Amino acid sequence: MSERSLESLIDALRRLPGVGVKSAQRMAFHLLQHDRDGAQRLAAALQDAALSVHHCERCHTFTQARLCATCSDPRRDARQLLVVENPADQAAMERSGSYQGLYFVLMGRLSPLDGIGLADIGVHPLIDRANDGVVQEVILATGFSAEGEATAHVLAQALRTLPGPPGADGEPGPGLTVTRLARGVPVGSELEYVDLSTLAHALSDRR
Repeated sequence: MSERSLESLIDALRRLPGVGVKSAQRMAFHLLQHDRDGAQRLAAALQDAALSVHHCERCHTFTQARLCATCSDPRRDARQLLVVENPADQAAMERSGSYQGLYFVLMGRLSPLDGIGLADIGVHPLIDRANDGVVQEVILATGFSAEGEATAHVLAQALRTLPGPPGADGEPGPGLTVTRLARGVPVGSELEYVDLSTLAHALSDRR
């Protein structure tokens, strides 16, 4: 391996969140010195995932099929729609075992300083999904950081203007119920790092 190849590997590893130069160097040196087979497996897995994994057409999480396993499951309660920031948050909610509805993954959160607005986080597809005539409750499960709170506030305002599912007479019912995870989740935290018991209680105590 040339020095240029080593530098390219370190630079590639630095693209991972939270990985600086020293951490990237340690990873690169470990793979090359102690685990060449692991390095080959990692490279193959990354290439395969990059080519075959895409967004679910319905909820936008990651999947290899047109629809993810959750959206394809007829046992899920389609009347509830839980909105999360990213696939890692969805996976955390699933591991808690406390939610049996469906999801919508924003793939981000509002961050005006970074130039991320409503269109960038998929607010219009969310409105369409919530207005499908089946959804009765939208649960906002964005993080409790400043950006996550701002995202939840803006989405709640938009969603509360939608009519509810039609009743037996065919007329639009009361507006959608829009709830927010309870404050059992620590302020400033990311869902994927919160313990599962806290997530479950935050979901059951939503407001």
